[in-house]
Amino acid sequence: MNLSFRQLRVFTEVARHGSVLRAAEALHITSPAVSMQIKELESQVGLRLFDREKRRLSLSTAGEYFLVHARQLLAAHKAAEDGMARFQRLDRGLLTLGFVSTAQYFLLRLLARFHDEHPGIELRLRVAHNREHLVSLLHGGEIDLAVMGRPPREIDTRAEAFAAHPLVFVAPAGHPLTHQPHLPATALLGYPLLVRESGSGTRAALEDFLAAQHVVPRPAMEIASNETLKQAVIAGMGLGLLSLHTIGLELRGGLLHVLDIAGTPLMRSWFVAQLSARQLAPAAEAFRYFVLEHGEVWLAAHDAALLQHPGSAQA
Repeated sequence: MNLSFRQLRVFTEVARHGSVLRAAEALHITSPAVSMQIKELESQVGLRLFDREKRRLSLSTAGEYFLVHARQLLAAHKAAEDGMARFQRLDRGLLTLGFVSTAQYFLLRLLARFHDEHPGIELRLRVAHNREHLVSLLHGGEIDLAVMGRPPREIDTRAEAFAAHPLVFVAPAGHPLTHQPHLPATALLGYPLLVRESGSGTRAALEDFLAAQHVVPRPAMEIASNETLKQAVIAGMGLGLLSLHTIGLELRGGLLHVLDIAGTPLMRSWFVAQLSARQLAPAAEAFRYFVLEHGEVWLAAHDAALLQHPGSAQA
């Protein structure tokens, strides 16, 4: 088969999005160009790679099998590019970074500082909607590094903690529990609790905490977005457990209040992770060192300021 890496990239994007239009947007090319590449690829392979139902595309059986090999070829191609980058200066290079959505509230500021020091490094960011999605990106070789709250056990990785990650219970303005000190975990029982979806690191931390406290809460709603959960708490739909790193603006604006629940904040860690079998390119290695050196100091100052804010019952 006379295949091109361009065709493979287009194929994997269409497979990911299930749509020619969305793949074209992700690749910054036109929809007809995507369709043409897929048509040429299917001609080379000699098999239909997608089942077409109205506007939705889904992988055929042959397409699912071919996707495995396409990802392997693209990973090998990127490994070759990374190897050649080691012979170039560090003011050039590409860093593909993946992270859970919770991390975006602080990570983008760290990335801005990193980019100031290395303006020649091109940054490509992949925001995963939850931990499982991020693990999939890392396993598939689609990202160089992952910033996450729990290192994956499903795959062999090198994960290094670089900063504390506090999780806190929050309530909307005017809630009966705000400004009450030293509340037991049983205080949560009288109110609906909003929770993240299964597979979320925040959901796992919440379940572990409640089980240790022998508390069976009254879940009101499962929400698959950190931002939506935050807005639901502000709207008065219930209490929630959120990363302290995601609620700075809401605390300062008085929209949310941190509850002083015994045993909280739940202290977790932020990790930067890579595949153990994969050697990092210089650009990715530079960011790894940067976040290990600067992440803890920057976030510690950020957390101290928030926990002393009037919107926190722990102030």
